[in-house]
Amino acid sequence: MLNISRTAAVLTTVAFALSLAAPAASQDSKSAPLARQLAQLLDAQKVDSIAAADPETGGFVAAIYVPGTQLLVVGGKFASPDIGNYRLSKNEFRELYMDLTGGSDPASRIFASDVSADGLVISPKGDAPADVWEHGTTKRAFLGARKARLKEDEYLRVYSEADAQYARMLALLVAQAKPKTS
Repeated sequence: MLNISRTAAVLTTVAFALSLAAPAASQDSKSAPLARQLAQLLDAQKVDSIAAADPETGGFVAAIYVPGTQLLVVGGKFASPDIGNYRLSKNEFRELYMDLTGGSDPASRIFASDVSADGLVISPKGDAPADVWEHGTTKRAFLGARKARLKEDEYLRVYSEADAQYARMLALLVAQAKPKTS
């Protein structure tokens, strides 16, 4: 009888703990499938960089890919779009990445460090490093709400906004990386 009560108490505790974790665990990443697709395209082409114009912002996005390890993506606007247009016309994607990192308007600059090139992960598992998102002067490491010292709903809002922006950037890069058909 005591064992049944103890088992019921343990199961209730586990169910309660899982219900608290459910909002974060159920958050679907919009960027995950696009990051994996971009990594596959870059692997197939045996290239480590890609860039594209961003018609929505009038800026550019570029990525450096470290196969199987990381995807570094930056977006931003230049004082004159001629810099980005020239780099794109010459397929100088790595150079455009460097130009965006150091020479784009800081207020417009967005940077993502996507560990494992698997999209922004809401919270890393175990001792895995966190994905990092920077927009302007704001920097977020996605370590989970508690470590970020945010309320769960605020953390989910920040993550969702960053993930949506990152997915939009990745979609531009995937479109650029796809083989052109005649």
